[in-house]
Amino acid sequence: MLEPIKSKISAIVLAGGESSRMGRDKALLNLGDNTLLNHICLVASECATQTYVVTPWIKKYLGVVPSSCQLVREKLILDSKSNIPLIGFIQGMQLVKTEWVLLLACDLPYLSSSQVKQWSLALATVLPTEIALLPRNAKGWEPLCGFYRRSCLASLAAYFEHGGQSFQSWLAMHPVQELLVSDRRCLFNCNTPEDWKSVQG
Repeated sequence: MLEPIKSKISAIVLAGGESSRMGRDKALLNLGDNTLLNHICLVASECATQTYVVTPWIKKYLGVVPSSCQLVREKLILDSKSNIPLIGFIQGMQLVKTEWVLLLACDLPYLSSSQVKQWSLALATVLPTEIALLPRNAKGWEPLCGFYRRSCLASLAAYFEHGGQSFQSWLAMHPVQELLVSDRRCLFNCNTPEDWKSVQG
């Protein structure tokens, strides 16, 4: 049952952040026998037919991501001080051929492929007018851990070309279905050394 769904999904992993609050590259933090980036790539690869890792630093991650994943060089449209996830998402989306895109940040240590596979079952309930299936929090959507229709690329690109930079503002312009998440710990992302210490226990 899951395999036909997997064939409709490509994954984009964003690894373009500067990890300024962490003080070192989050993607290369050791999580068991893997790095955090490798962990997310493996999760994505088990749930999608193709995984793209979008980053400005191809050489740094060459030996980190699984060979089944395709590294995509992020072309920084704005100055290097501006970390705008929309840029990497747009550039990754241009390569996607499947109906759905699983978008993941590279700093989700508790996320598992079994969770994402269960979430993917809900794609069958998304209305044709809805552009995404995303978890919600008190502040809005969780844009870097969920599913998007490939067909929303035109809208996203137009929004960005007109100066838009916020996922939340763009999503507010469209119908989105909420992805119900029972264990919200899987949405925890590591931004600071304190966050990382809590993961390590």
